[in-house]
Amino acid sequence: MFPRLSESQNHTGCYFDRAPEKLVLEGYRRWTAGFETGSVVAWEMAYGLYSEILGDRNGNRALSELSYFIRTLRHCALCPLKTFPFGSHHVCREECMTLGLIAGLQNCDMVAARTCLNAMACPSRHEEVENAAIAFAETLVELDQVLLPIPKFAIDDIISRPVRAKYH
Repeated sequence: MFPRLSESQNHTGCYFDRAPEKLVLEGYRRWTAGFETGSVVAWEMAYGLYSEILGDRNGNRALSELSYFIRTLRHCALCPLKTFPFGSHHVCREECMTLGLIAGLQNCDMVAARTCLNAMACPSRHEEVENAAIAFAETLVELDQVLLPIPKFAIDDIISRPVRAKYH
């Protein structure tokens, strides 16, 4: 998609504190929670996060693409979407696959992206999920929010673990 590598300087903080990873992970958690609870509070929290990091206009744009991606994924997922609570420094399998899919698309690692897609979505719906993920990933790149690459061997390791395991 984009022949561009992620930022490589200033890796002294936690991976989940980097703005691109926070937008994807916390956005995924909050938007999914809004669907699960039926409460707009989680969606308002997602809007607050995106506006804080990207500004109102760009935040709305990126949040729109996240919303489309999550809605599409919910209809096409192999199993119900799971999340850890907001702000947790642990990630579940579905969160790992989401991060891996977006990172793979942004960093031109289609093998890693397709591995995540295969683990997340029904085969007959791959194209829908992939198109929604591409739109979200491209929007983040345009806003200079590129995730660090996640190697395929790490994704394979996560996929091979028991479903209820947490990763950090």
